[in-house]
Amino acid sequence: MHPRTTQVRERDEVVTMAGGAVRAERATATRELILLTAERLFAEHGVYAVSNRQISEAAGQGNNAAVNYHFGTKVDLVRAIARKHGDQTEELRLRMLAEVDSGSRNVRDWLACLVRPPFEHLEARGNPTWFARFSAQVMTDPVLRDIMVEEARNSPTLQRILAGLKRCLPELPAEVRAERDDMARQLMVHMGAERERALAEGGPTPRATWQDAANGLIDALVGLWTAPVTSA
Repeated sequence: MHPRTTQVRERDEVVTMAGGAVRAERATATRELILLTAERLFAEHGVYAVSNRQISEAAGQGNNAAVNYHFGTKVDLVRAIARKHGDQTEELRLRMLAEVDSGSRNVRDWLACLVRPPFEHLEARGNPTWFARFSAQVMTDPVLRDIMVEEARNSPTLQRILAGLKRCLPELPAEVRAERDDMARQLMVHMGAERERALAEGGPTPRATWQDAANGLIDALVGLWTAPVTSA
């Protein structure tokens, strides 16, 4: 093969590779923009009140089918948002678990590992954020709630925290434990969402920082889990 022909072919290959890298970067940027836009709209209006077309338009995509192209169904989009934040929160849980004695029998230690990472994650993202309100919207829907539950079950750190918490909780009747578990979940989801909403709207909050808010929630959860049970 002629040397010049070889040079031209090599140049074309480099150009093709560079073009592919640029397209991949653009696709990644578009996906991130769609995720953020969907998270905001879902948080503010509810998941089923927002169409994929509205998300595409709000994200500035000329193609109204951009959401379908990059994510598929709305359920897939919700899962992608949950997974993105879950992966980031997982790193914070790992750090906290490294600071806690794995054999601790202190309820507060394990509740701190449960509450602080998602609150720290929101604080690190600045104001406004939307994930707490997004989570509250998703948790009210029986179908979409399963996505959040599935993501939680797939989190090794969360499972370790829940196991540690279970070991040091007082003995409770099964129905009381299930009731308090639901109460704790509601408190965590909706207290975070209400604080996030107040911050986004410039309203007052009971606590000055996310860290202080975590302290208050941990105190409440300690009381919830260790409260006496009233006999019927």
